[in-house]
Amino acid sequence: MTLWIFVLARIVSNPVSNVFQKLLTRSGAAPLFIIFATFGFLGLACFPFIPWLTQSLERRFWTDITLCAFLAVAGNATLVAALKRSDLSILGPINSYKAAVSLIPGIVFLHEIPTLWQLAGIILIVGGSLVVVGQGQGIRSVNPGRLIRERGVQLRFAALVFSAVEAIFLKRALIASSPFTTFAYWALIGFCWAIPAVYCSNGRVRIRSEWERLKVNRWNYLLLALTTGIMQLSTLETLRFFAVGPALALFQTSTILTVVLGRTVFIEKHFLRRILGSLVMILGAIIIIIFR
Repeated sequence: MTLWIFVLARIVSNPVSNVFQKLLTRSGAAPLFIIFATFGFLGLACFPFIPWLTQSLERRFWTDITLCAFLAVAGNATLVAALKRSDLSILGPINSYKAAVSLIPGIVFLHEIPTLWQLAGIILIVGGSLVVVGQGQGIRSVNPGRLIRERGVQLRFAALVFSAVEAIFLKRALIASSPFTTFAYWALIGFCWAIPAVYCSNGRVRIRSEWERLKVNRWNYLLLALTTGIMQLSTLETLRFFAVGPALALFQTSTILTVVLGRTVFIEKHFLRRILGSLVMILGAIIIIIFR
């Protein structure tokens, strides 16, 4: 029962955090600064617990969590840049490809071999995402070619590659530690990666204006940090019981919430088509759950 509470928390928190990311980009905030502030709030929240997290950790943990945090910063910054350019209800479903991208690294680094049923579920999820991305009303409108022509979609693909590989090293760090220890160092080291990235890319004048914008939008920033923290902690708890590929596929049931939020908050089009594609993706996730 506890496992499914974490799965539900992950499914809900991810699209909600995307909403706050998109709202902040609409206010003019720079993608890297949004990630810098998110990791900053999470790092500050975790810092007081560091004295209790100083248990003996293997060198492999530090290597994995450092690389994982770097990929998290790169992936999240690219994702926010994508949200700035494209519809939320398109970019959410594209995330379904993460499960497929993670299969080969999962086999190589974690020796996680997917079953035929799990592969079938992943294929359904990817197929459903193509329906969501279609723009018109007929089957001919399901055009995979548009995925590589739109800049926001291109950035989303780059983000999912970063995120898929991050998930592999996140689980490797989790195997050598505990969920909260992994989360705390993920946040702190991620903040350390974000500091030079944001200052090198924006310059002093832009940074000052970003700080002013943070003050104005402080509640959106705080809620983004909160939902991101819930998302990452629930991801870690879920990864204790699932292989990475099936877990990432299961999380894609959040697509239907992403489509609803895109319609409700940002008045995005093609609602019925995107709901239909989301239901196909959910069917794939159900297969993964049943045959896990």
